[in-house]
Amino acid sequence: MEFDQLVPGLASEWRRTVSETDVAHFAEITGDFNPVHMDAVAAAASPFGGRIAHGMLTAGFISAAIANGVPGPGAIYLSQSLTFKHPVRIGDTVTARVEVVEVKARSRRVRLSTVCRNQDGVVVLEGEALVLVPASAPSTSLPPSDSSHGPRPD
Repeated sequence: MEFDQLVPGLASEWRRTVSETDVAHFAEITGDFNPVHMDAVAAAASPFGGRIAHGMLTAGFISAAIANGVPGPGAIYLSQSLTFKHPVRIGDTVTARVEVVEVKARSRRVRLSTVCRNQDGVVVLEGEALVLVPASAPSTSLPPSDSSHGPRPD
């Protein structure tokens, strides 16, 4: 997407159903083996009453919405604020939505509202991102979209 096409209100979404494999791989990659994510017995005794996905796994879906939607390939994440509102459980389908709030032409930066909702429309995470948009976007081939993940038209 060209920088001059970015206007407040422009948005994109990325959707994924969180699987057992996603949680296990995220734990392996990050080293976060907190029992609330990995151990059903320990998690049952937690305030969540069962296992939940890593919050940062959910936050990662925002990155996908940025890279594959708005502003698109080549965008560079500069900052992200996050507030976790509700747990995400294995089997939940999370939709990450990013929406342009402000365009700073001089610095080629874009401020985005970021929200993730589960399949029931419940906000599980919200925040704000700041991204740098390069002068020209690199060409890329996007992953296929299917029922478990992929770009979703706004």
